[in-house]
Amino acid sequence: MKKYELTQNSITLNNKTLYQIKVLKDFGLIKKENLGGYIESEKNLSHDGNCWVSENAQVYGNAQVYGDAQVYGKAEVSGDAQVYGNALVSGKAQVFGGASVSGNVQVFGNALIYENAQIYGNAHVYGYAWIFGNARVSGNASVSGNVQVFENAHVYGNARLGKVPVNFDCDFDPYETLKEILNCPKILPTLLGLNKNLDKLISTILTKTGT
Repeated sequence: MKKYELTQNSITLNNKTLYQIKVLKDFGLIKKENLGGYIESEKNLSHDGNCWVSENAQVYGNAQVYGDAQVYGKAEVSGDAQVYGNALVSGKAQVFGGASVSGNVQVFGNALIYENAQIYGNAHVYGYAWIFGNARVSGNASVSGNVQVFENAHVYGNARLGKVPVNFDCDFDPYETLKEILNCPKILPTLLGLNKNLDKLISTILTKTGT
């Protein structure tokens, strides 16, 4: 049995007609007769699992939401994007192009995920963060603020990026740049001994740069 149907309520977005969906049976925390968000066709939202599109969220094009994923708020999923697993996409976040969001990921705020970007694991992407190109964010990583992660960059583990703009498509050698900083007689002494991990990092940089 289908878990939802398309209603007559519709909106036009990017020259496409999207229809509001209505619940046909209880599943997960969703109750029969409730109205959901807007999709272009049933190919956008699976009838299996507890996946759902609610509030003013919109899913269209060849985009697919399946598994137990939830898209809500004013979020938008389009193009060939896929949102699945236990992923949550909310706020004014947009996932489009060939991007995929899966696992226990949360994407919210004004975040943009597009092109071939992949967000998976337990990652969080929010604020005005942009993840695109072939970039990946995984593990317990968190990317927020005005950060941009793109090209072939991979942010993973427990990494935390945010608050200031960061460009990961560096056109300079970071080791050479750090070498110049560490060679400054006034800076290096103030850094040494502050933290064991910092000491290890400095030692690694100095070794790799041949200092």
